[in-house]
Amino acid sequence: MDYLAVNKAAWDKRTKIHVGSKFYDIEGFLKGKSSLQEIELCGLNVKGKSLLHLQCHFGLDTLSWAREGADVTGIDLSSAAIEQAQELAKQIEAEAKFICTDLYSTPERVSRQFDIVFTSYGAIAWLPDLDRWAKVVSDCLKAGGQFYMVEFHPLEALFDGYSYFAKQEPDVDEEGTYTENCDGEINTVMSWPHPISEVLNALINAGLELKGYNEFDFSPYDAFAGLQEESITNSAGELSTRYFLEHKQQRVPLTYSVSAIKPG
Repeated sequence: MDYLAVNKAAWDKRTKIHVGSKFYDIEGFLKGKSSLQEIELCGLNVKGKSLLHLQCHFGLDTLSWAREGADVTGIDLSSAAIEQAQELAKQIEAEAKFICTDLYSTPERVSRQFDIVFTSYGAIAWLPDLDRWAKVVSDCLKAGGQFYMVEFHPLEALFDGYSYFAKQEPDVDEEGTYTENCDGEINTVMSWPHPISEVLNALINAGLELKGYNEFDFSPYDAFAGLQEESITNSAGELSTRYFLEHKQQRVPLTYSVSAIKPG
C-alpha cells in the first residue's frame, strides 16, 4: 500500500471538512485571530526571520507566523490544503509561499535555506522514517538556524491502544477526522509511532545541537478521549483553555517541545 497516496487522499478529503469547522475557525482567523498556541508563541521568536513550516496543512499557523513578522513558506502533501492556504494568503494579503510536496522531497522543491524550520501537533506520525525527516530539517536550515517543534506526547497513544515504541509497519486505520463537523466521513490512514528518544536521536544524528526539551501536562486541543477542560491565565496575561488527562489521579504528559540549532 502506497502510504503517500493513501494519506494524501485522506488529507485532501479532510481539508474540505476542516475549512468549514469551528475547530479551525477560519472566520475568526480572517478577522485577525491567531491560530498559534501558547507553547509555540512562548518558545519561538520569528520577527524578521525566514521560516519554513513542514506539514503545514492549509496554512493557518504558517500565516499566523507571518502576522508575527516572519517571511513564511509552508509545505504539505495535500494539494487541496495547499490550494486553500494560497487562497487564505490572498484574502489576508499576506506574503507567503506554499508548495505541495511530500516532506522527504522538500529540499528538492524548496530552493533556499531558512532561519527557522517549524513543525507542530500531529505531524510526525505520518512519516515512516525520522532519520530522513531530520536530514530534511538540517538541509533546509541555514548555519546557525533554529529548528522548533511542538508535538503531541507519544505516551498518550498507549491509552488508545497503540505502541509507544517505533515500528517498521504502519498502523492502518479506518477513521473519521477530529473536527466537530466530520459527519461520519471515514478514510483509510497510515501512521507510525515515534518515541521521544527516536525524535531526539534523529536530530542529533543529523548534526543538530539540542538546545531545549520540555514536556507539558496539557494539550491546547481537545484531541483525545477522556480529556478534562480548564481555563488559566497564560504568561501573556490572556485567558487560555487547556485540556488534561489524569491516570490514577496524576496528570499524563500530553505535549512536548524541542528546540535545536544547526551549528554554524
